[in-house]
Order: sequence, then C-alpha cells, then structure tokens
Amino acid sequence: MNDGRMAHIGLVTLVVRDYDEAIGFYVRAAGFRLVEDTLLDDKKRWVVLAPPGAGETCLLLALADTDGQRERIGDQTGGRVCLFLMTDDFGRDYDRMRAAGVRFREKPRREPYGTVAVFEDLYGNQWDLIEQA
Repeated sequence: MNDGRMAHIGLVTLVVRDYDEAIGFYVRAAGFRLVEDTLLDDKKRWVVLAPPGAGETCLLLALADTDGQRERIGDQTGGRVCLFLMTDDFGRDYDRMRAAGVRFREKPRREPYGTVAVFEDLYGNQWDLIEQA
C-alpha cells in the first residue's frame, strides 16, 4: 500500500447457530456492545459486535446456512485458539466473565508476553483473554 493509506482488519467473521443467542452471550457474558443489527432478508442479518474499547476491529456474526458451515460452528480453527481478546485489566475482566458464566479452560498464567487464560464462547470456540506485559 504505497498510496499513504493505512490498512487494518475491520471485521472478523464468526459462524453462529443463532444470531440472538450469540448476541446474548457476547453482550452479557463477554461484555461486547452491539454495534449494528440490520435485517438483510428473511433469514440473514448484518450483526456487528465490538469488544469494550475496540477501535477498528469488530466481530461479524454470520448465520450458518449450509451443512458445511454448521459443522464448523465451535471449531472454526481446528481446535486452536480462534480469537484473542486484549484487556487492560485481566483480573477485572476474568472475574466479570467467570461471574457471567464464561467457561475458562485453564487458570490464568503468566507468559513472557503477558497474563493469559483460554476461555470458550457459547459454541466452544477457544479465545485467549490477554493482558499484555
């Protein structure tokens, strides 16, 4: 990009079984805010969620509508961590998310890059909650 414009990732797609249950989880349990929910046709919606303090990158919920897409719900990255949720206060967000019923797969640990713990979303996708060192 030599024209002086800065590129960034604007949206990351997450395939879901149901828009409303996914919105409920991400807003209630993960603390995201609903940015947009626009009806596109009788089945599809444009649903965008942003983590607290997000500037540019948001989550786009995509309703699975084929067998292949439905098979990938909860395992979009072959069992690896799918997304990384950055925080400026690990303890605050870890405690709040646990109180809201979020399942953490491990206890928090310190790594050279910061404090981290893996959690699952409502479908089983793995996320890292990270406070950078």
